[in-house]
Amino acid sequence: GSRLRQEDFPPRIIEHPSDLIVSKGEPATLNCKAEGRPTPTIEWYKGGERVETDKDDPRSHRMLLPSGSLFFLRIVHGRKSRPDEGVYVCVARNYLGEAVSHNASLEVA
Repeated sequence: GSRLRQEDFPPRIIEHPSDLIVSKGEPATLNCKAEGRPTPTIEWYKGGERVETDKDDPRSHRMLLPSGSLFFLRIVHGRKSRPDEGVYVCVARNYLGEAVSHNASLEVA
């Protein structure tokens, strides 16, 4: 049934990402951990746009780790395109609601 089960609860972020400064071509991880029941799904947004990961595109250099963290195999940063630099948030959702992490900025040194 769709009745609210007692033990279900909305997502809550228990580990927020923190600001990162990384060198171009280096790996990086933005942490995010959430709890909730049912287990929330995690999505990342950068400047309001959803961040594509390996689940959307197998060739992506960004991976969504099982914990919910966002892992960059290598930071991509060129003169013309800087797809990884910006302000990120992670959003955890289940049917009871959503939780949004603090902002974390990723800068390329």
